[in-house]
Formats: sequence, structure tokens, C-alpha cells
Amino acid sequence: MVDLHSHILAGVDDGARTIDESLAIARAAVDSGVELMAATPHVRDDFPTTPETMERLVQETRTALRAAGIELELRSGGEISLGFLARLEPDELRRFGLAGNPRYVLFEFPYEGWPLGLETVVASMREEGITVVLAHPERSESVQVSPLQILPAVAEGALVQLTASSLTGAGGRRARQAADVLIERELAHLVAGDLHAPGARSGLDAAAEALGGGALAHWLTHDVPFAIAYDEPLPPRPPHRGRRRRRLGFRRD
Repeated sequence: MVDLHSHILAGVDDGARTIDESLAIARAAVDSGVELMAATPHVRDDFPTTPETMERLVQETRTALRAAGIELELRSGGEISLGFLARLEPDELRRFGLAGNPRYVLFEFPYEGWPLGLETVVASMREEGITVVLAHPERSESVQVSPLQILPAVAEGALVQLTASSLTGAGGRRARQAADVLIERELAHLVAGDLHAPGARSGLDAAAEALGGGALAHWLTHDVPFAIAYDEPLPPRPPHRGRRRRRLGFRRD
């Protein structure tokens, strides 16, 4: 599996605090079947990570992984807040390209409120040859109330990245319900662990199991993130029967 969202770099944000914690996160990911991981430190007001810092820490972590005998391919990246975007020069933005691919960037979806101008930013990035990947929108209160609000951004070309814990239920009932709707309505494109600390498994294996395994689970946890990491065309979405519908406490349309 391929995990394109992690906070594995030590001491740069609210993720790993030391290189030992970085290695523990890596071991947990490998144990759950992850072969490639993107390091995506926060890039926002409280954690104004620079491309130079990210690149240095990625290289240091790669060296530590090799020394520890951990077979995990680590790529670069960043989780960029929409509000911080204007502070980045075009070259800096591309250096934060997801999994080292400058044609994709990971944007952090806010937990509260709706990101104003989201569709405009997605369309503008698309014109520049960059695809926006939206991180964990199902954990947003606004999306939980009305998941289909995300449709215009997807129509403009955004991809939606769900968090594994949302699919397993570990992220709470409302996040799971929103994630279910996004999958059923074909508004989700990949799943990621978003690991911040050791002691927790990546969750991609558990997320795949929660989806019932099969082609769609593989598409979300391997095929699409693999295509992003290796700059290949995105594979078509396989059909999905969906989980048994439950009574949900929000609007579907």
C-alpha cells in the first residue's frame, strides 16, 4: 500500500518529536503493509515549514531508515493550509509536491468553517498544471453536515483524500458517515494514514478491510496514490457495491 499523508518528520510540527518516534511510525506503517510513504509536514501559520527544512528532514529520515533496516520508501511533500498558499512562491509550492511529484499538492481541509474560494483555487492550480488533493474533508464539521458541498471542488479537478481512521470508525461516527457518503457518491479518491505519533498503525489495512476489500479498497489505498507517486495516469475507479446504508444525521444533497 501507499500512504501519501504522514507527520513522520521529527520536530517540525505536531507529529513525531524525535527520530526514534519517526522510526516507530515507519515500523508501524510497514507492519500494516505500507511500502511507500510521503512525509507531509504542516505548512501553516503555527508550523511555517520551509521547503529547505522539509527536504533536509526527509533526507535525514531516509538515512535513519536505512540504518535501522526499515524497508520503507520515504518521499517528500507538505500539508499546506489554504491561508498559507499566498506566501509560497511557485517554486516553493512545487517543492512541496505530494510524494515528490510537483504536479500534485496536498491542501489541509479545515476542521471548522468552509474554505472560501476553494473552487477558485482548485481551478487556478489546475490551470498551472497542479492537481489539488484535499486532506481529510470528512473530518470537517461543514462536510459532516452536508458532504456533497465538496462536489464543486471535485468538479474543478480536486482529489479527495480520506483518513483511514474515518473509515474504520476510530475517527468518530460523523466522520465515518461522511466518508461513507463521499465513497458512495464517487467523491473520494485515496485513503491515507495521517500518522502523527508512534504506537498507532497506519490503518490502511484496517480501512481496506472496512471497505470489504476488493478492487475499490485496492484503488483507494494503492492504485491512485501509486499513480500520484510515480506520475502515472490515474486509473479508472472500479465499481463498488457500498456498505449497508444506515440512517444518517445529515443531508445527502
